[in-house]
Formats: sequence, structure tokens, C-alpha cells
Amino acid sequence: MPTTYLKKPSTNCAANGVKSNDGVASIVKGVLDDVRANGDEAVRRYSEKFDKWSPLSFKLSKDDIEKVLQQVPEQIIKDIKEVQNNVRIFAEAQRKSISEFELEIKPGVFLGQKNNPIETVGAYIPGGRYPLLASAHMTILTAKVAGVKHVIGCTPPINGQLPTSTIAAMHFAGADEIFVLGGVQAVAAMAIGTETVRKVDFIAGPGNAFVAEAKRSLFGEVGIDLFAGPTEVLIVADEHADPFTVATDLLSQAEHGPDTPAILITNSHTLAQKAIEAIDEILVHLPTAPLAGVSWRDYGEVIVVDGLDEAFALADVYASEHVQILTQNPREALQKMKHYGALFLGEGTCVSYGDKCIGTNHVLPTRKAARYTGGLWVGKFLRTVTYQESRSREASGELGRLCGRAARAEHFEGHARSGDLRSYKFLGDHHDWITGKTAPANVRPLGLA
Repeated sequence: MPTTYLKKPSTNCAANGVKSNDGVASIVKGVLDDVRANGDEAVRRYSEKFDKWSPLSFKLSKDDIEKVLQQVPEQIIKDIKEVQNNVRIFAEAQRKSISEFELEIKPGVFLGQKNNPIETVGAYIPGGRYPLLASAHMTILTAKVAGVKHVIGCTPPINGQLPTSTIAAMHFAGADEIFVLGGVQAVAAMAIGTETVRKVDFIAGPGNAFVAEAKRSLFGEVGIDLFAGPTEVLIVADEHADPFTVATDLLSQAEHGPDTPAILITNSHTLAQKAIEAIDEILVHLPTAPLAGVSWRDYGEVIVVDGLDEAFALADVYASEHVQILTQNPREALQKMKHYGALFLGEGTCVSYGDKCIGTNHVLPTRKAARYTGGLWVGKFLRTVTYQESRSREASGELGRLCGRAARAEHFEGHARSGDLRSYKFLGDHHDWITGKTAPANVRPLGLA
């Protein structure tokens, strides 16, 4: 049976949920340039313009945070702590998996690797459409487990009010400073530095198109976690899957925004048709249907293939952010798939668990970036650096000879002479430091007693 598309994305929508918008880049550039030139004054101006928010201080004091915590329901605080414990356990296991080592590759020559945490990190916690408490766990807590000394958290106000639950999540995650500040102005303040916001070395966290463009523009000046696009979900299902579960899980991600690709690949025409019907029924009563319905209409896909091997292969082509496996043997995907941000195996493991509570990180690659990178993890906050030491005079002299030959093969004479100097000092080789050629024993190298 040939591949059949029961539903394709709208023809006026770009692939992978990407809509080009030159206006976004222009607006972002203007904000960045203004913050670079005018610091806090520009930050405040844009906060007033975009968020209608201009408190005496964007930074929360300890007393401010304590007052906020008193407003958060006890159950929410308990849930925050439980979720953060899950995230911490997994992040700590990741940290332990990253080893430092030193080896002696030949007598007297030592090479080593160290993992140094980034000094200062900025975490952006979105809050425009939804208060994304989980992003605090994924960015701030993970950075602290990695050993980052100072983490700044920024999150926008919601309808002119403090996002109390988000602030609680940021506090319990270990943020060293919390700013109620959103959008491009927050990212710019952290990346560039102002009178009141210290400059960071690295920025992590998801955001809207403007935040994503700001991170892209600032990459190089600071590090970033990854280039993020709209949320993506792809389900691989067989004839044993429940159509209602398939429909529910596709829409659970489609509600992130109006441009979320939600894709079903299955070997069952019957399942595909029933899932489409279930989606239409669910959307009638889903409170977030104005978003989820638009995503499904414009970016939803349903594809029927011959068998599961073909389904796994096609899913790898999409390289989706979230891939959910609803098949009789879901762990088969671990061997047959390679390109995904995160894999969710079986009916008992929905994508929403990864987003909100199970413990793995939800900051993941989109727009097929899963073909070359994984998501945010402890390792993103570490700089794996190397060191080398030659303690043996003989080994250094032999390396000097090798360096001289290797460098001259590339016409790097200065490099060659650094090697020559060691072979002279440690092995007694003689060189003409002017021509670079080996000289008779009675020629004294320049610059040596």
C-alpha cells in the first residue's frame, strides 16, 4: 500500500510550523540596540510598552519573595517541590555520568579533561499565554545541579500582576536573583547587562518568536541552549492504539499555540480515520480549542504507511521535538529511531508528563534540529575543557621534533620553531633559528645562553 495522507498541513503554512516574519527581526534589533545604548531606561520603556509593567524595581527582594510564597496555595508548593525532586534526581544522574579524566598517552605525557560550570546563567521563564512553572525547573534547577554559581531568572508579569506560582517555582529551583521582566527586554538585559541586571554568560529557556529571535541575535555574545521554534508532537501508532488517546495527546500539544505541528503516522487506516473523528469531537468542548484547533487545521498531518518500520523511518525524517510511541511494543522505537528531541514510550507515558512532571528536561530541539543536537541538560551548563602536560624531557623533545615536521608541512614556521626549541633544550638538537633548518653542532641558537 502506498503512503497515504489523510490530512496535510495547510498549503499557506511553511514546513515545520515556521512562518517567516521579517518584522520580528527588525523589532528585536531595535530593542537590542536601544538596551545596549540606554540600559535600564530602555528596559523600563519597553516593559511599559509591551507588558504595561513598570514597578519601582523589577528585581524581587527577599521580603517580596516571602510575600509571594504566602499567596501560593499549599498544594501548588507541594507539587512544585515534588516535580523539582524528579527533575533533580535525573539531572544529578546526568551530572554523575559526565566524567573528568587524566591519562598518560606515553611516558611522561599527560592529557586531561575537566568539566567547569558556566559562571553566570540567565533563565527566561515564559508567561505570556500560560504561566510555565515547569520551565523554572528545567532551566534554573538544572543549571544549579550543574554547579552554576549564579542564576538570574526573568519572567514576565501576567495581566499586570505578579505570577506568584512561577515565582515560587523559580525560588525553590534555586534562582539567585528573580526579576519580573519579560520579552526581548529581559533577554537583552541579561545578555548585555544594565545598571541593575548583571551580564550573564549563557541564556536558557523557551519563549515566543521575539524571545527566540533575541537569543538568535545574541548568540556568540552569550551562549544559548538552542534555537527554539513552535512546539512539535509526532505520534507513531499501530492498529492496537486507542484513537481517543491518540487524539487527546495530539491536541494536548497543539494547545501550546496556533502554529504547532501535530502529526500522526500509523499503519492502520481505521485508526487514522477514528483519530481524526475524535479530534473533531474533542475540539467542540476543549477550552483551548481556539489555539489547538488552529494548529490542527493549519499544521496537523495524518499519514498512513505500510508497516511500523516505514513509520519509524518516516518519523526520523520529521525529527520531531516530541515523539510518542503508541504501539504494541513501544521499546522497539529505541532501536529503530535516531532523530527526536525526546521519546515517550507507551500509552502510560504521555508527552505532557515530559512537559510538566516526570523529570526529564522539556527544553528540546525543534525544526529538525534533533538531527544534530539533543535538548537542554546538565551538560549544556558545563564547559568541557582539556589540559596537557609533558613532564618528561625526552618526551617533550620528541614531540618538539614531531611538531617541527608537522608544522612545516603546513608552512607554519613559528609553530615549528616552538617545537625546535624543545628538541634543542631537551634532546640537544641544533637548529638555525633564522632559516629553520637543522644546523651543525657548533651553531648556537639565537636567544639561548
